Amino acid sequence: MKLFYDYHVHTVFSEDSSMGMEEMCLGAIERNIVEIAVTDHLDIDYPDRDFQFDLDYAAYSTAIDHAREKYHGRLNIIKGIEIGLQAHILDECAAFLEGKDFQFVIASVHAVSGMDLSGDEYYRQKTKKAAYIEYLEALLACIKNFKAFNVVGHVDLLRRYGSYRDKSMKHSDFGDLLDLVFEELISTGRGLEINTSGFRYKLQSTLPDLDLLKRYRELGGEILTIGSDAHTPHHLAYYFSAAYQVVKKAGFDYITRFPNGEPEFVKI
Repeated sequence: MKLFYDYHVHTVFSEDSSMGMEEMCLGAIERNIVEIAVTDHLDIDYPDRDFQFDLDYAAYSTAIDHAREKYHGRLNIIKGIEIGLQAHILDECAAFLEGKDFQFVIASVHAVSGMDLSGDEYYRQKTKKAAYIEYLEALLACIKNFKAFNVVGHVDLLRRYGSYRDKSMKHSDFGDLLDLVFEELISTGRGLEINTSGFRYKLQSTLPDLDLLKRYRELGGEILTIGSDAHTPHHLAYYFSAAYQVVKKAGFDYITRFPNGEPEFVKI
């Protein structure tokens, strides 16, 4: 029986999720998850005003501590956060994290140039190449200027939302920028996540896919978490067996967990 570590999960503390903490815990146990990182959203100045991705840290922390106590010995729960980066709010992001006991931080870019990447506006009147380059340049600038995180989430997120016929983000097309992103992460002791939501979005691959993971490994990448990006119990550990196969094919013999804010490696 395979045991899973799901390091990207959203509960009711994220604006876009209705999954209760109790639901998450029971669903995780049912799906052979031994450790789960709750990574609810903080997206300061999010462009879509219909969604306010604020995070009530006190209530969030209390709910996680209660779940830890209740499910002790059955499920290990990591107190995490997914923080949305934009160039103009990096100081606010750092201030929010200061003094809080997060064990694990995902840094993601969900908006570029004041536009939500999940909507149509960002892609309108842009070629795929232009859209992808602008995103990767924004991501690179953010991770160079903001260090308080462990992994970058869904590094090729645009594949999930862009309306282009070919949604791939191949290293052969965007290698210069992707290498700079990977090298920045590797040189500063940070890493990537494998996000399995690509299968939910009919991309037939993880985010990032095997091509990019192989290149990350070639450059010396070691830190690699796996996350479902689940917003419902049904999607917890979604396609994790397939993700483990991708990890192996990319040249990794392990995945990473963060029990105390520092990476520990788990052989798979």
